[in-house]
Amino acid sequence: MRRLLWLGIGLAVGALVVRAVAKKAQAFTPQGIAASARDSAAGFAANVRNFVDDVRDGMAEREAEIHTAFAEGLTLDEDLYPEGRQHG
Repeated sequence: MRRLLWLGIGLAVGALVVRAVAKKAQAFTPQGIAASARDSAAGFAANVRNFVDDVRDGMAEREAEIHTAFAEGLTLDEDLYPEGRQHG
């Protein structure tokens, strides 16, 4: 009975190993490489899209700050010119 138990465990572990090796081997086939490249390109495109959206949000926020300061006659970025000197 013990031998049968160990045989079952060995078969189960063997099946898992064969499945894992087959899955890894699939990644190195032309279809697997193409799928990986496609996923990488899609992920890269999504990251670029998110970056562009973040930059646009930052630009809109800064533009609102500039419009508000201009309308109120305030000086922007006083921390850049603490002595009161103006650039330009």
